[in-house]
Parts: sequence; structure tokens; C-alpha cells
Amino acid sequence: MRVLLTGSSGYIGRRLKQKLLEDKNIKLRLFVRNKNTLSTELSSDIEVIEGNTFDKESLKKALKDVDIAYYLIHSLSSEDYKNLDKISAQNFIDIAQECNVKKVIYLGGLGVKNEDTSEHLLSRIETGEILSSSKKVQTIWLRAGVIIGSGSTSFEIIRNLIEKLPIMTTPKWVNTKAQPIAVEDVIKYLTASLYLEEKENLIVDIGSEQLQYKEMMLQTAKALGLKRILIPLPFLSINLSSYWLNLFTPVPFNVAKALIEGLKSEVIIQNKNAKKYFPNIQAIDFMSSVKKAIKEIETNQVISRWSDHSGQIWDKNHTEQLADAVFVDRRIKDISHLSKKKVYETFISIGGNNGWFAFDYLWKLRGFIDKALGGVGLRRGRRDPFKLRIGESLDFWRVVDVQKDERLLLYAQMKLPGVAWLEFKIEDNKLIQSAYFYPKGVFGRLYWYCLVPLHYFVFNDMISGIIKRASNE
Repeated sequence: MRVLLTGSSGYIGRRLKQKLLEDKNIKLRLFVRNKNTLSTELSSDIEVIEGNTFDKESLKKALKDVDIAYYLIHSLSSEDYKNLDKISAQNFIDIAQECNVKKVIYLGGLGVKNEDTSEHLLSRIETGEILSSSKKVQTIWLRAGVIIGSGSTSFEIIRNLIEKLPIMTTPKWVNTKAQPIAVEDVIKYLTASLYLEEKENLIVDIGSEQLQYKEMMLQTAKALGLKRILIPLPFLSINLSSYWLNLFTPVPFNVAKALIEGLKSEVIIQNKNAKKYFPNIQAIDFMSSVKKAIKEIETNQVISRWSDHSGQIWDKNHTEQLADAVFVDRRIKDISHLSKKKVYETFISIGGNNGWFAFDYLWKLRGFIDKALGGVGLRRGRRDPFKLRIGESLDFWRVVDVQKDERLLLYAQMKLPGVAWLEFKIEDNKLIQSAYFYPKGVFGRLYWYCLVPLHYFVFNDMISGIIKRASNE
């Protein structure tokens, strides 16, 4: 059975990929924007097609001779995500039909269409309807609500609020009901759908027990061994709640707002198809899923995170853009007396709880300012304290290149009047640290010149801190 997996570098996709690789009956093909985001440890017999769903020619290559295709694509990171999602889904099902694909498996969100349906949820519903529109390709449309797992958006929001705020004034949406589900159970339903022998299109709602959001928050506090007080207030608006989430959790404002708008509607199971078609899957309860997620975080076993999706970042040619950078701050240090491996392991551990080797308070201040402006800030941290992989987030950076014992290139995702990168490179017996900036207009240039004095101290002490730490290890 030849299976195509889209979204394999995303939160669900990365975990599903691991599970599919265990199935010897499957010939797996991956459809990715950039091959470099894939692990070098992948088996050589796995096919990889580079492209995206807006490029029909690359889609044809990806779907050719495929039996079953997973559609795990969402454009939430783009402002025009609703329109992009429609185009993407239509292209996918059109080419799937043309290539005689037998089945498409799609993971969408719980919820129904009504006047209160948020744009985010409406987009997920419309995507499912488009994928289900073909009379030749069967679509299994799995619908999940709040997904709980280490690194999931929902869990990271709840965990961050609970850990940081002993007393919370909350909007009335905390009384809304939902049916959360563990990410492990989502993967079970996705993999079991491969072997479902039904011929017709299906909508399968999945989840565990019904809970109000405030109940989820209080149970999470209990799992973390914390006591928390929630005080609901009727006058907190969507925008105010979104800024609140943006400030105290890792999600940026646009994601927070999309999620908050969806919380005014109940996301509960509308059919019994999960029990009917998947009787062997028993979803674990909310508390068990929370405890498992906490354990994975504590033991550095986080497989994927909500911020793993890289979106349109791979549409950029970073090599060309680095060459075009108007401003460059470069520091060079001799490392002939040090192990190059130690130096690499040191700068590859930068960020997150490990800090930035110098002036951490200034980095935190910059993160706070970024959050206040609606950016991602520093709260995304690191997935792993010692390892990085291409495509994942690192504080307010995205990892765009990692070359073992040689190079780390980070792309800035904070709010900036321009485009920026930070590079660490070992060349001969030297460590070369470079900050690149391509300004947008006059304000971008003023921004750079205003920060030149700070850069002198921050970047100089950063490279010195790397050398010092590598010397001590």
C-alpha cells in the first residue's frame, strides 16, 4: 500500500510519520516544502517529493500511484488562511481524483456551522467539505477538538497559564464545553483509518469526556501539583483575551485570536461513528493525557511541537538573502585550542532555558516587547535542550540550517522593520558569528543604527560566552 503523508514536519504529521514507519505493509511517500526539514536518519526507501499544494505539477508527482493520502495541511500562519485553505484543498482533491487515489484521510476540528462559528473553525469545516466533494475518492474526515499532548497548542496554552498565574480573571468562554483527546489517540484513529473497509465518505468525531475549559485548567493544575483560582468576568472581550494569551503563553497574537474566537462555540462530538467504526480504540481520559504530556516534557521526550510548522519560510532563498543583507555584525574568535565538536555543541544549545550566553535580561526584554507587539516572543523556547533540527522554532527564531560540527543558521520571527538572521559557523580554526539584517525603508535603517551600541556588547559577549562555556566542558 503506497501512502502519501502531507504535513510530516507539523505537530501531528511528525508523530504520525513515526507510526507509519513501523508498518511494514506501507510504502511511505512524504510531500514536503523542503527536504532539509527531514531527519537524516530516515530510511533510504522512503520517497520524498518536494513542493506544495499550490503547485499542481509537484502535487501530481506526489499523488501519482498513491493508494491513500493524508491531508494534514493548514495555513493558519498566513493572514489569508481561509482562502488559501480552500485553494489548497481543492487542488489536492482534484489531483487525487486525476491520479486515481482511493482514499483521503483528513484531520479537522469538531464543531458545527452556525452564526457563532469562528473563521478558523469554519475554514476547517470548509476544507473537509471540499475534500469530501469527490465522487471517485473516498474521504475519511476525522474531527477532533482540544488535542492534549506535549507541545500541542492547547496544552501549551493551558500549562503556561496555570504555571504562571496563581489567580486568573477569565472570560465567560471558560464555561464552554469541549471534548479533549490525547494526541496518542488521534494517531491511533489516523492509522486505523488506513485499514477501514467502508466505501462511503465518513465523518468521524473523536474525543474523550465532556469538560468545560475551566475544568481542564483546574485538572491540569492538579496534575502539576498547583492550586489555582479562576474568577470569570463577563466583560473580557475577544481581543483582550487574545492579548492575555499572547502575553502569558507561547502563541502569537494571530493564533491566540483565532483560537479564542473558536472558544465561544462548543466543540463536542456530533456522531457515534468513532465507536461504530473503531470499537477497539478507547480514548484515555483528560487527566491521564495531561500526566503523560507532563512526563514527556520533564524527560525531554517531546517529539513535536505546535510551532514546528514552517509555513512559507521555505519559499525564501536564504543563501541569496544573506548575500543581499545591508548590515552585517560579524565577530570572529580563534578556537584552535578548543575541540570543534565542543564549540559546535555549545552554540547549538543556545536559547530556551540555556540562555543566550550574555545579557539574558536584554533578550528577555526584547522577547517581552515582541509579545507586546503581537509577536512570538521567547516563550516558545526549545524542544530539546541539546539538539536542534531544521524547521523547528527556537525562541523567536526559526532553525533554517544545521550542519553538524559546522553551522547553525537562525531566521528571525520577531516583529522587525526588516529581515534578520543569526549565524554561527566553524571555519578552519575560527568561530564566526554573524548577524545579518535587511532593513525595510528608512525606519529599518534607523532601527539598526539605534541598536549598534547594544549589538557591540551583546554580540561580543555572546561569542565570548560560547568560547568560555566550550572551554569549561
